[in-house]
Parts: sequence; structure tokens; C-alpha cells
Amino acid sequence: MRRREAIFALGGAVAGWPFVARAQQPAMPVIGFLSARSPAESAVDLAAFREGLGQIGYFEGKNVAIEYRWAEGRFDRLPVLAAELVASNVAVIAAVGGEPSGLAAKAATSTIPIVFTAGADPVEFGLVPRLGPPGGNITGVTFFFATLGPKRLELIRRLRPNANTIAMLINPNYQPGSVEARNVQDSARSLSLQINVFRAGTESQIDTAFASITRQRADALIIGTDPFLLSQRDKLVRLASQNGMPTVYFAREFVDAGGLVSYGPSITTGYRQAGTYVGRILNGEKPGELPIGQPTVFVLIINLKAAKALGLELPQNLLALADEVIE
Repeated sequence: MRRREAIFALGGAVAGWPFVARAQQPAMPVIGFLSARSPAESAVDLAAFREGLGQIGYFEGKNVAIEYRWAEGRFDRLPVLAAELVASNVAVIAAVGGEPSGLAAKAATSTIPIVFTAGADPVEFGLVPRLGPPGGNITGVTFFFATLGPKRLELIRRLRPNANTIAMLINPNYQPGSVEARNVQDSARSLSLQINVFRAGTESQIDTAFASITRQRADALIIGTDPFLLSQRDKLVRLASQNGMPTVYFAREFVDAGGLVSYGPSITTGYRQAGTYVGRILNGEKPGELPIGQPTVFVLIINLKAAKALGLELPQNLLALADEVIE
């Protein structure tokens, strides 16, 4: 009996070993992913974010988990979504899709690390105090899209040298877009051009804005920087084509959707860098010691098929400037 009892006791101890081992394994870290955009239209950028994580050795479902929150263009939802992630006690928050996400995350926590992506100057809009190592719990990547409005105006002049009235569409709910519009208007005044600014923060307002743009017979259109307008790129490109409107966009995603011209940095590259920053923070680096990532390459892309559909003969000096021409 004693031998059986000893074997039984040993068997019980062995059976318990795997449970002890599992209990000693560290918990999988959780990333909070807060986006002002929608999941379907930002799938490519999300893949780039995951690729950046993978470069540091983190793979979703294997050694890291991701909690997703999508505002789908409704910036007013972001504070609640940010609060949910903070309450979930995530290890780090990736606040992407523009300044509203980063600002909502910053307001929700001063302790959980935050990595943002921004369309404009993050210092000007209160995300960080400096572009160098910012200190505190927040860092990120900026695209400086909104500072390039005057450059896009210059492209309009090359596309339509005789243009007098140019429309610009912005989202009134995205503050950098309004600043960009003022910069474009300042540049236009020195060129004796008129800029008419139209506003749309919902799908129905886009339809209304385009009806007004067409009615006022604008010679060309600039799409202002904004994550919501980016999410509506298929609709915007279709309306521009239907109304015969030469249009310059802030990101290549519009040209990939059939738009005429875009000028700006790569969004996917920025998301990839944001992913590497999140991975580095998970490895123990402090967000306040990571300088704000900035674009080094700005790409001009021209869609010849869209130009042909609009009946535009593009000048050779403009084509010569293009980094990529889509046939």
C-alpha cells in the first residue's frame, strides 16, 4: 500500500508540473490600436504596422495581442474608445489616423506609452513639445501632409495654367485641414488666384460640396489633408471624374484609386515605422527618448489614364518631375 501511495503521489506531482510551468510563463503583451479610420480602407497600412512590429520580433497572435478600436471617421468617438483601451490596461497604444487619435489617447493617459501617426506638425497641434526626443509617454510619426498645400497649388497651376478659380475641399472636423487651407489661400493671393474652400465631414456633405464646386465652375480642385477624406477616396475620385474636375490629392492612395495627381510622403512607410516604435517600446525603450519620425521622401505620382479621361494634355515639364507615371 505504501508503494502504491508513493507512486500515486508522484504521479500527482508530475501531472501538476505543466500547470506550474504555464503559470510561470509571462502574459502576452497587448497593444491598443486606436484609429480614426475604418478597418477595410486602411488594411494595407495595418499590414505595414504589423510588418514594423515583426521587424522587432513581435507577431500578432504569437507573442503579442492587439485590441482594435475604429472610429470610422467619427472623431467624436475617439475619447471613449481611448478610455476603453486605457481601462483594458494595454501595454502601449498605437494612436493612428491623424492628430485626433493621438490627442484622444494623450488625454486618456499620462502613463501608458503612446505612438501616434499625424498628418501635420505634431508640435503645432499639441501632441508633443518638440520633434526631437519629446519626453513623457508619447512619441510617433508625422507625415507633414498639411504643410504641402502650397506645393499642390503649384501642381494645379502646371496642370491648368489658365486656371483662375480653384476649389479646395477640407473636413471642418480636422483642424490641420483648416490651417492647410489658409496656407493655400495665402499662396494663391500672391499669384492672383482665387481659392474657394468647401467643407465636408460626412458622406452626404461630400455630395453637397461637389454640387457647389460644379455649380461655381471651379477650374480645378485640391483635396485637403484629412483621414476621413482619405477613407472616402473612391467616392472622391469618382465624383471628380464624373464632373470633369482636374484634382490634386495629398496621398498616392487616391491615384491608386484612379485619381489624377498626388504629392506627398508614403502613409504605409509611416505606419511601418510606428510599428517598429511600438515594438521597441515593448522591448523596454522609453517613448520620450524616441524622436518623432519624419518623412524624407515626397513622391509625385501622375495617372495618365485619368488625364486622358479628363481630356488633359499634360505638359512634358510636369511629367519630367513625376516620380511615378501610371499608364
